[in-house]
Amino acid sequence: MSSMATLLIILGLLASFLDTTESQIGVSYGMFGNNLPSETDAISLYNSNDIRMMRLYFPNQAALQALRGSNIEVMVGVQNSELSYVAASRNNSFDWVWRNIVTYSDVKFRYISVGNEVNPSDGTLAPLVYIALTNIHEAVVFYGLRNQIKVSTAIDTTLIGANYPPSQGAFKAQVRAYIDPIIAFLVANNAPLLVNVFPYFSYVDNPVDISLAYATFTSPGIVVQDGALGYQNLFDAIVDVVYSALEKAGGPWVEIVVSETGWPSAGASAATFNNARTYLRNMVAHARWGTPKRPGRAIQTYLFSMFDENNKEPQIEKNFGLFYPNQTTKYNLYFN
Repeated sequence: MSSMATLLIILGLLASFLDTTESQIGVSYGMFGNNLPSETDAISLYNSNDIRMMRLYFPNQAALQALRGSNIEVMVGVQNSELSYVAASRNNSFDWVWRNIVTYSDVKFRYISVGNEVNPSDGTLAPLVYIALTNIHEAVVFYGLRNQIKVSTAIDTTLIGANYPPSQGAFKAQVRAYIDPIIAFLVANNAPLLVNVFPYFSYVDNPVDISLAYATFTSPGIVVQDGALGYQNLFDAIVDVVYSALEKAGGPWVEIVVSETGWPSAGASAATFNNARTYLRNMVAHARWGTPKRPGRAIQTYLFSMFDENNKEPQIEKNFGLFYPNQTTKYNLYFN
């Protein structure tokens, strides 16, 4: 084999490696504050900090205008309050996609999140999610965007029952009627499940059994041994619990996108600047490497949230920002 052929093979393997391990870090853009920068200034801040992915919780028109022509990939949400509208008819869902997606053809949409953390026991909203998912997906297909945009929903980890060790992860029996059709939809359409993952809350709920080091990626060694897989941090354990639950519910190949994760800097137990900085810096560094169940496969992860939001409640919710409202950075993160 010639030296040139050998070089091409090496370069090809290197490109493949970089493609699977490159960190994919985004930031959610919340707007519950009365002192936040304009949408145009916020998008400029994304660009100047090389933040390449944004989660937008609803189709804010000023933000979408500011995103035109940018290289930021966008996850946009159908708010829980809009589920009844898009689930009511195909015409409504086509209208939603036309107004908020098709109209902005020069915005790089990547995902539509249909609902956020809908409680499966909510008799009003829960029955709407699957219908809304299928309606929005049908509109995306109709407008020729199937290869560009994946349609999913965002869940939290309260849907999980068994969670230790990670290989035993399973959804609660009482949520299976809600989640199983959603998983079948994701399988059929090769779409990921969006999961909000907060080791902070797991730690403060059980500081006796969970150490701060395990929760903030600073454990010096393996903390949980699960067969051949070892867990050195809580984030990996939570994500792999959900992967195990998906396997048991008919979705063994469904990918997980972490649609929120973060650590508050004030407002409650263990919510300190140093803890938040440690968690976030380590989270950014870790995402490229995957989890023990899915090693070497970068975890698309959206940090929560861009700014401190002073209109949120309770107090702890005001302090998840990566930037202050005056646009100065809290933690000097290198996002990508």
